[in-house]
Amino acid sequence: MTAPLTDLTALTARQLLAGYRRGDFSPIDATRAALERIEAVQPLVNAFVRVDADAALAQAQASAGRWHRGEPQGLLDGVPVTVKDLLLQRGGPTLRGSRTVHAEGSWDEDAPSVGRLRAHGAVFLGKTTTPEFGWKGVTDSPRHGVTGNPYDPARTAGGSSGGSAAAVALGAGPLSLGTDGGGSVRIPASFCGIFALKPTYGRVPLYPSSPFGTLSHVGPMTRDAADAALLLDVISGEDWRDWSHLGPADGVRGTLTEGVKGLRIAYSPSLGGQVAVRPAVASAVRRAVGALAGLGAYIEESDPDIADPVEAFHTLWFSGAARLLQPLGARQREELDPGLREIAGRGARYSALEYLAAVDVRMALGRRMGRFHTSYDLLVTPTLPITAFEAGAEVPAGSGHRRWTGWTPFTYPFNMTQQPAATVPCGVDEDGLPIGVQLIGARHADGLVLRAAHALYESGATTIPTPTVG
Repeated sequence: MTAPLTDLTALTARQLLAGYRRGDFSPIDATRAALERIEAVQPLVNAFVRVDADAALAQAQASAGRWHRGEPQGLLDGVPVTVKDLLLQRGGPTLRGSRTVHAEGSWDEDAPSVGRLRAHGAVFLGKTTTPEFGWKGVTDSPRHGVTGNPYDPARTAGGSSGGSAAAVALGAGPLSLGTDGGGSVRIPASFCGIFALKPTYGRVPLYPSSPFGTLSHVGPMTRDAADAALLLDVISGEDWRDWSHLGPADGVRGTLTEGVKGLRIAYSPSLGGQVAVRPAVASAVRRAVGALAGLGAYIEESDPDIADPVEAFHTLWFSGAARLLQPLGARQREELDPGLREIAGRGARYSALEYLAAVDVRMALGRRMGRFHTSYDLLVTPTLPITAFEAGAEVPAGSGHRRWTGWTPFTYPFNMTQQPAATVPCGVDEDGLPIGVQLIGARHADGLVLRAAHALYESGATTIPTPTVG
């Protein structure tokens, strides 16, 4: 019996796979439902740069045949997925939100994570929006325009994986691949009310390497933590093209249900008073912390011994932007996002000694967090101190911030330390906009982060209203 197609867009990847296994519906049904959903919401939020319905349906047809024969291919056979348009996907251009990238060419190589999805039978719906080269914490670009929030399209979806977050939130495929160089899966996931994980650096191999160096991670963006664990098991592992890969995630799904009882969790509401957090955000995060306590975790309000590393982060980030744009001529530079052009100009003026001083700050920050995690299993903070603001702006109006890092002080420090960090929805503000709580583990503790996040989902603490768009 075929389920109503509209119901399929609300299912997790695990629920879809269970339905395929039982014969309740097929990958063709799920793919058609996702494509219909994209058609309905794309004019409202602009989450996609390309959708290939014919190719997706052909992949779904092949998957349906495998399921009919009882021979599914891998862990995600027939699950509709999307990919941020910074990651190579064979068969179409990766435009990176930039007019300076030409669509012509063979485009015959997958990024490692995309290749893993293909090997496991996933159905590719399309590529999702990003700011130009993923340079900022909101999603708008000269090439593809502005991506709106599923809860209010006049607000930002966040970035730089904003298209992926909006797609997952709106039922356009339960799984998406994003990238995170300073918060870029966690920021939009928090603003759009979904789950996202920035794994330990190297856990998911990355090729081509990011112009922003070892700040950038590939991570799952999903409906919940259990789907993220499934996706992480698929996309982690070895790939010779990434010399810094760590190998597999060692079966994180196996420990997902062990709960948080007895875990030592530090709760830092404002990083020692360094961050002004909106009252609605602070209250929602406090409730999530209370839920962890109710599940048996030992909670202590404690701040890591870190000063805001924003200047060091800027040195690393802006230098990466300068290197990225170095091959471009004057005419091409005129086509760029003005903000990207500005930070690249600043990055080009740093000396090698200034860059190495920023690396020193980064290493010291990593040591401090390593010491912190000898006392605590996890650190909990707000994901962001605010909720979604006006779409098309890099910073909230009247905030006084110059760059996107001004309102993301809880995210970019943990790119510098390469730790796993996840965002979990924990409420909405007075305007109905989602709020996220961030769970941070020591390096390599991806499974522990996912385990705590899953406990919050199982407890009901993550329940928020569905998006209003579409």
